[in-house]
Amino acid sequence: MSDKRVYIYDSTLRDGAQTQGVDFSAADKAAIALELDRIGIDYVEGGWPGANPTDDSFFGDPPELKRARLSAFGMTRRSGRSAENDPGLTAIFNAKTKIVCLVGKTWDFHAKVALGVELDENIEMIKDSIALAAERAEEAVFDAEHFFDGYKENPEFAVACIKAAYDAGARWIVLCDTNGGTLPDEIERIIGEVTEHVPGSHLGIHCHDDTGNAVANSLAAVRAGVRQVQGTLNGLGERCGNANLISIIPSLALKMGYETGMNKEDIGRLTHLSRFIDDRLNRPSDTSAAYVGTRAFAHKGGLHVSAIEKDPKTYEHVDPTMIGNERHIVVSDQAGRSNVLARFREIGIEVDAKDPKVTTLLEEVKQREHEGYAYDGAEASFELLARRVLEDVPEYFQLQSFRVMDERRWNAKSELVTLSEATLKVVVGDTEAMTVAEGNGPVNALDNALRKALDPLYPQLEDMKLTDYKVRILTPGGGTGAITRVMIESVDGKGQRWSTIGVSANVIDASYNALNDAITYKLFRDGAVA
Repeated sequence: MSDKRVYIYDSTLRDGAQTQGVDFSAADKAAIALELDRIGIDYVEGGWPGANPTDDSFFGDPPELKRARLSAFGMTRRSGRSAENDPGLTAIFNAKTKIVCLVGKTWDFHAKVALGVELDENIEMIKDSIALAAERAEEAVFDAEHFFDGYKENPEFAVACIKAAYDAGARWIVLCDTNGGTLPDEIERIIGEVTEHVPGSHLGIHCHDDTGNAVANSLAAVRAGVRQVQGTLNGLGERCGNANLISIIPSLALKMGYETGMNKEDIGRLTHLSRFIDDRLNRPSDTSAAYVGTRAFAHKGGLHVSAIEKDPKTYEHVDPTMIGNERHIVVSDQAGRSNVLARFREIGIEVDAKDPKVTTLLEEVKQREHEGYAYDGAEASFELLARRVLEDVPEYFQLQSFRVMDERRWNAKSELVTLSEATLKVVVGDTEAMTVAEGNGPVNALDNALRKALDPLYPQLEDMKLTDYKVRILTPGGGTGAITRVMIESVDGKGQRWSTIGVSANVIDASYNALNDAITYKLFRDGAVA
């Protein structure tokens, strides 16, 4: 195997589950494991057998992986027990995974205080446990907890711990920066010293992000000789998170020339994988995420766009399509003609650069943004605006009026409830319809009423749903009469996402404007006939 081969070990299903607000079900774990397998991750850690019912359920019926190997996590044997008779180890081995990863103490302070054992006994606990794991599984992995802190305090003991695991048959010795406090230069120096005792081909790195250096530390460790990198999708993890594999993998493959188990097509699915995990957790994706964020290759300044037209490398460190992302030309009041023309090309509008309508559109965008619109985050609303200036957009429906009422009262169970009801009149073709619907808030009620009128005539809308709703006060000094901006994000059954915007002194009116654009954009894109 080439010395440039780096193995990727994903611990999202365990470390990621420690993120505040994240609670994986067994079904979530299975779905995520299959996506990791599909993309070519080498190791997928499923969790800790025996630790909780969710992990027991997952390991009781694990997904069938084709490319990745499933790992079970646990800890070394307890003091005063043999490895064969330790119930914790028994639960791990009963999971019958190909890989077993055991964590043990390598900081003398923790051995003495947390475990209450002598240093020699701690080393024996590691040795016995890893030896049994190497016998029972295809590969044994030793996670050296708090290794860098331990090494700084007592390097002889820290090295003795990992040497014991290596000599006992561990395939991988993973050096853990458990509190995330080590910096890249320290990582590189310490690993350089450790490789004098354990070869880099058997070393791994596991970093937390408490100083914002988890990715940098992981890359520095590879540069220093380690050949396994542990991390999580999108950097999920306790406190500040773990090393983000979504950033590490393309940096290794596209920047540093290392080999992973992933081919070009696999790396091209990283954006999908990043957004998949966010969708599974029902949380918004980080638009500024390196490589995969929707703004990672977004260009707003007119001069930038002109340069990119000539040579993309000017402002893009890699081709966005290599990780499944795309270039995004933002149109705003800072935009020049280059931005507008580039955005036209993105959405498939052919127009002569000298067409006076381009100038008209640019001036209208600037005027609207002066009024509070922000098209750099509402691409669908911009496309509709542009097409209405340059060409025709069908009028799929025409609002006659709407009324929204909220009622706050005590129900029959003596519970305080707030109900929203929307009444809406809309004309679709030659038909006038009036609908009434309730909802979880006035905007949801309005959406439900509008859908009630439109869904029978436009079945394309049945798989469309709103995934995010944001309100921003543009004139804080205006108090309750302030101008508000509403941003709505929508998604359909194909996984297509789009954002729309509405601005008004009335938040419900602004919401309707954004909602109107969202539905119109969906119908236009799907080729609906008005």
